[in-house]
Amino acid sequence: MSIEVAYLQEAQEFIETMPSKARLKMLHNISMVQMGVKDTRIFKKLGDSDIWEFRSEYDGNAYRLLSFWDKTQKSLVVATHGFDKKTQKAPQNEIRHAEQIRNEYYKTR
Repeated sequence: MSIEVAYLQEAQEFIETMPSKARLKMLHNISMVQMGVKDTRIFKKLGDSDIWEFRSEYDGNAYRLLSFWDKTQKSLVVATHGFDKKTQKAPQNEIRHAEQIRNEYYKTR
């Protein structure tokens, strides 16, 4: 099963500011998920939340692009925003931010 990925403004801006080789790796990982590859090293659910993260590492830096499944569409993942990851776990404030963006997204639907 293939999936579609939609990029909200903050996600797009984050990707555009990534170093070019890191950006290419992130986009490659996203395309693997789109083709149906199931690998928690590149796409996984964050704990008990309904937030997921696209994961990419390049040159010793960890990049994360948070997202959620659009429950009104069968196979659409919506990327909310991204950040450079400095710790083992995704920071709670980043998860909360993704949840706020998701809530706003559904208000406009």
